[in-house]
Amino acid sequence: MITTTVALVVLLSALMHAGWNYLVKVSPDRLLDTAALTIGGSVVSALFLHWMPLPDAASRPWLGVSMVVHVAYFLALVEAYRHADLSVAYPLMRGLAPMLVALAAPFFGEPLGLPLIIGVVFVGLGIMLPAIIGLHAGAIQKAGILFAVLNAFIIAVYTVVDGIGVRLSGSAPSYTLWLFFLNAWGIVGVALWRRKMALFPHLRQRWAFALSGAVLTIGSYGIVLWAMSVASIPAVAALREISVIFAALMGSLLLREQMGRLRVSGAVVIAIGAGIIRWA
Repeated sequence: MITTTVALVVLLSALMHAGWNYLVKVSPDRLLDTAALTIGGSVVSALFLHWMPLPDAASRPWLGVSMVVHVAYFLALVEAYRHADLSVAYPLMRGLAPMLVALAAPFFGEPLGLPLIIGVVFVGLGIMLPAIIGLHAGAIQKAGILFAVLNAFIIAVYTVVDGIGVRLSGSAPSYTLWLFFLNAWGIVGVALWRRKMALFPHLRQRWAFALSGAVLTIGSYGIVLWAMSVASIPAVAALREISVIFAALMGSLLLREQMGRLRVSGAVVIAIGAGIIRWA
């Protein structure tokens, strides 16, 4: 069972995660802003690494794999938001991922009781409901769905990798900061390859975005990594996806995206699933 404290901080993480995804969605240049965001994360992390112990050696291979997977994540995220609304792509990415994590749980020694399985399924279905119906109605581009589904698989991979890695690290804050310190360079390399030297003047103009987005990304994922070190990985992964409700509100109120009634219906299903997970 997830404690009330863990549940509350994971919900805070969900709000922060939806916030930085909103910033990427409304960005005038998503690739360069994503690179700027990761650079900001690297800078912020570097400020604190001196006071942190090194992650235990057993966790470092997992950290290395996670770096590669996160580059793929950011690239797929940019493409998903290029082809689909925030309130469509985000729910699909975040809804499918916890169900994939739950399916993989037996392979990394995580016990799954029936109530937890039911809760994860409810959360996943509630999150994906607007995207599924919208696609059937012809209101959503297939390319957006494809990139969102691809990113759901990527999210599931890094969730499992980092869940194991943080447990082996001996220090969740240290693992988190090293991950964000190293994460930038892959996506920066891709940005330089695609856009040449445009990144550097972009950074001078968007430094405030880079730092504010970095605080949200590091805080959001740091909370989740800590939670996975003290509670069930599948349960934390599913509960964190309550962020879809926040993303739906941002998409509806700030971006004037449609499908409001479907999002409300999905949110009710999500709330039921979250309650089951909390007491599983």
